[in-house]
Amino acid sequence: MAADKLELSIALSDNENTRPLHDGEVKVEGVRLLPTRVHPSEMFWRQLKFGDFDISEMSMSSLLCATARAPTPWVAVPIFTSRSFFHTGIYVRTDSGIEKPSDLRGKRVGIPEYQQTAAIWTRGVLEHEFGVHARDMEWFMERSPDMSHGGSTGFEPPSGVKLHYVSRSTNLGEMLIAGEIDCILHYVLSQNLVDRSKIDLAKAANVRPLFPDAAAEKRRYFDKTGIFPINHTVVIRRSLHERHPWIALNLFTGFLNAKAKVRQGGLDMLKPYLEAGVLNAQTQSTLASDLMPYGFKACLPVLDTIAQYVHEQGLTHRRVDLAEIFATSTMDL
Repeated sequence: MAADKLELSIALSDNENTRPLHDGEVKVEGVRLLPTRVHPSEMFWRQLKFGDFDISEMSMSSLLCATARAPTPWVAVPIFTSRSFFHTGIYVRTDSGIEKPSDLRGKRVGIPEYQQTAAIWTRGVLEHEFGVHARDMEWFMERSPDMSHGGSTGFEPPSGVKLHYVSRSTNLGEMLIAGEIDCILHYVLSQNLVDRSKIDLAKAANVRPLFPDAAAEKRRYFDKTGIFPINHTVVIRRSLHERHPWIALNLFTGFLNAKAKVRQGGLDMLKPYLEAGVLNAQTQSTLASDLMPYGFKACLPVLDTIAQYVHEQGLTHRRVDLAEIFATSTMDL
């Protein structure tokens, strides 16, 4: 290792925009990165519980929940590696009587983790767009307290919310197929240390998406709100940032350069937008702009919304000031 470079571990999910950093094609000035590819569910659990990595992606909701209680071991940089319109991923049983969002009232709803960002965005959309409140449903959470992100952030079910922990002998996919729950708000089908579901619900005969035309609903929501929900940010170990504050801006530049390198692929870079449903094949000129920008100012409306949702859904006793989370040097980006 060169004497003028810090050697730092970094955990990244499987994300095309960060691939050049993981593969070493893009460097971070003054740093030699030691990358590990980790599924987000496991990554956040490991960071929150054990602090395994110097730098990692981090759940926006878990970071807000933890910060509301006390200063965390992490300082965030306004890099947003993952976005999705999570509410369009709801699965329902075909015999549940759920035809539209308002039909979720009184239903048994599965969720990997109540405080995860995907769940918060989905409940926020259900409440603000369709008038369905979390208290209107009965919740079944797959992750046990010791294997959940909330186990490290002091999670307790919000007042008025009826929540059950799913037995370790089963999982959400099995419960939905068996009719033990009516729907799943967010489904994680992956091999990792935290999540247990194995059934591909897209192939199940008695299960269907709540929104049959997900792309149309994504476009409707985006056109109305201008919000492309942020899922992950990037954090640096606080003690490291205090010793070397220059890392924050160098890291930001490195992630920007990685995304720019990927975007040089031309029209192939429309893929995440097409998959998200925000664009269609006739709007390729939008490639000139970035619908998934990095930077605090560029993303302030989305960040304000998730901070609002975390608080109004009863997961924090106060609304967290975003300045408590992000490195001071990055607030003008």
